[in-house]
Amino acid sequence: MYVIMVYDVGEERVAKVLKTGRKYLTWIQNSVFEGQITESKLEKLKTELKKIIEPEKDSIIFFKLREAYLTKKEIIGREKHDTSNII
Repeated sequence: MYVIMVYDVGEERVAKVLKTGRKYLTWIQNSVFEGQITESKLEKLKTELKKIIEPEKDSIIFFKLREAYLTKKEIIGREKHDTSNII
């Protein structure tokens, strides 16, 4: 499946969420990841993130699609990370 992950966490937890997200997905912009991932790896990612965040203060959102080709991405301005190999 193809996943877009966006997060809004306390400043003291940003580095840990970033490091964890990079293990599973491609970091494309501040607080945004995307990429292909299996259901089992997505569950592992969620488990790791739940150990880092404070649920009453932080938020992580996953947009799940069956395939990357079902998305259309438009970038205005500078692309922070090349994702041409993803979509």
